[in-house]
Amino acid sequence: MKIGIIVYSQTGNTLSAAEKLKAALTAKGCDVELQRVVATGGDPGARAFDTLVQSPDPNGYDALVFASPVQAFTLARATALYLAQLPEIKTGKACCFVTQGLKKPWLGGSKAIRKMRALLLEKGIKVSETGIVNWSGDKREAQVDEIVSRFAKALCGKA
Repeated sequence: MKIGIIVYSQTGNTLSAAEKLKAALTAKGCDVELQRVVATGGDPGARAFDTLVQSPDPNGYDALVFASPVQAFTLARATALYLAQLPEIKTGKACCFVTQGLKKPWLGGSKAIRKMRALLLEKGIKVSETGIVNWSGDKREAQVDEIVSRFAKALCGKA
């Protein structure tokens, strides 16, 4: 199975979780490619619009994983812009996760996941698994491991 992991990461936290997922999926025998969304003008507090300078093609995969940080209590603008500009995509499986600095999912993580799911559904993608990593929490590594385990089972059919 060919899996694409598409990640936007501003500080490297989301990217590190995505890389851990890639390693686990690869170890399960999946063919995995990690691609990055890159934007300029990414000040999360500014009202200025992000410009995408790298916008990965999500086609050609059997399954997709989308990953993003939470910014200003919602989905990062660069991720929202990327997902909004995608054409309709035909893929069998999809998962998504977000990372956030605050410890409680209701402080932006849950809203970001809802927004990501809605944007993906508009493009014909039904998300089967989601996850939130509270980066400042002491259970961060356990949360990443739990997401990796669930996503591996959903995407590769193996725990």
